[in-house]
Amino acid sequence: MAPRHLLVTGGAGFIGSNFVHHALARTEDTVTVLDKLTYAGSAASLAGLPEERMSLVRGDIADVEVVDELVGSLTGEDDAIVHFAAESHNDNSLSDPAPFVRTNLVGTFTLLEAARRHGARLHHVSTDEVYGDLALEDPARFTEATAYNPSSPYSSTKAGSDLLVRAWVRSFGVRATISNCSNNFGPRQHVEKFIPRQITNLIDGIRPRLYGAGANVRDWIHVEDHSSAVLRILEAGRIGETYLIGADGEASNREVVELILQLMGRAPDDYDLVADRPGHDLRYAIDATKLREELSWQPVFADFASGLAQTIDWYRDNEDWWRGQKAAT
Repeated sequence: MAPRHLLVTGGAGFIGSNFVHHALARTEDTVTVLDKLTYAGSAASLAGLPEERMSLVRGDIADVEVVDELVGSLTGEDDAIVHFAAESHNDNSLSDPAPFVRTNLVGTFTLLEAARRHGARLHHVSTDEVYGDLALEDPARFTEATAYNPSSPYSSTKAGSDLLVRAWVRSFGVRATISNCSNNFGPRQHVEKFIPRQITNLIDGIRPRLYGAGANVRDWIHVEDHSSAVLRILEAGRIGETYLIGADGEASNREVVELILQLMGRAPDDYDLVADRPGHDLRYAIDATKLREELSWQPVFADFASGLAQTIDWYRDNEDWWRGQKAAT
């Protein structure tokens, strides 16, 4: 494929920045990152990338003028918007839903309208949380046909953004695809999130804390595998289609914490249980058969423990990246 120009929204955040690193390492593409640089985004996450192929624009995806100018610069047939930008922390959405409505709904609407005006290709990155949750004993997994049943202001605004994309494809012919991914882990994830919070707490000698009994199950995927899947969808995904991204990484929160403790040389029961949060989903699980069979994609980090060990090493080796975040939380 000829080199493309990609506009990556939220490209200074956790998943977005990893995607930018991944795309620049594996393609000849150039990338413009649009990021508001809130607490969850950091220019440091893009450090070391070639300046002749990557530029960072500080701006809001709900700003019509900024978005229109950047989308208008995508003049090649294969150029594309890759839309990662989102407010994504469930606890924060329970405290103040307003930013989630603005970024996840109004921001996506703004991008869609710009894509419609300029005929741009768009890939919308979403979450498995739009489907609600599954019973712990239920063998089923989410598929592309699973009905939406979001539980929080975060997941409901992401569900709404997915539906906007589908409507703009059908009503206006916008060239868009959607992916819904399971829980990501890996380098450059903000310390407010579950895995880096536990790792950095342990580095600082603080015991991990688990909501409820720690029985809630998440389906974990290394962020590099998420990035490779998005790149594959950009290359070969069918317009209008949704693809679920997962790596068969189901584990309870208790199992994850106990594995982190083991990998960091601590006793497996060295954690505390705290009161559960409201509306805490029980279990997520992804069936990625469509992505694997239709687009011939496979995860590289199939072993969760080895990916987690690598992630622990990254946080140990990069305290200067996360220490300021930790002090602010």
